[in-house]
Amino acid sequence: MDKLEIEKGLLAKGYSLICGVDEVGRGPLAGPVLCAAVIMPLENLVEGIDDSKKIPAKKRESLAEKIAGAAIACRICAVDAATIDEVNILEATRLCMKRAIEALDPAPDFVITDGNMTLDISFPQMHVVRGDARSYTIGAASIVAKTRRDALMKEYAETYPGYGFERNMGYGTKEHVEAIKRLGLCPIHRRSFTSRWA
Repeated sequence: MDKLEIEKGLLAKGYSLICGVDEVGRGPLAGPVLCAAVIMPLENLVEGIDDSKKIPAKKRESLAEKIAGAAIACRICAVDAATIDEVNILEATRLCMKRAIEALDPAPDFVITDGNMTLDISFPQMHVVRGDARSYTIGAASIVAKTRRDALMKEYAETYPGYGFERNMGYGTKEHVEAIKRLGLCPIHRRSFTSRWA
């Protein structure tokens, strides 16, 4: 699979600052949803970019550093559990992506997003299902987003011990659910996701 096929098609149409956007953390019971928006140079590629879920953690951290160093622009945005509860996870993800894109400097001239969401942005856009595996630019965004969120959840594990956030990253593992039953909810839990246990 040519991970630059989508980008090459956009380059041929005259676009040059192509932004890839991806999110991590739509499914967890705790913590923010986090989005990265990245504009990468499409020559001198960073080797090894793929869907972040397929890459071991140590390699992912190394790649995230390389991506940040090579990127024309890179922005990360988080939307917290309280906002997710207020507006729902789909709208929180849209908001998160929009904020990350609009913070880019330079601004993109085209945006490609992972999944099937259309965003409320002023830039031309397209969505790509399984984009983190099919697009170099979205793959780069997925690595940056997952690396940052994992680091954040490890910090939360120190602030809110007992839930295993350093291992489960907020997802609903058996260990995590048992901890909720035992300890109750902490401030970063999504109330709309955890009402059956607490």
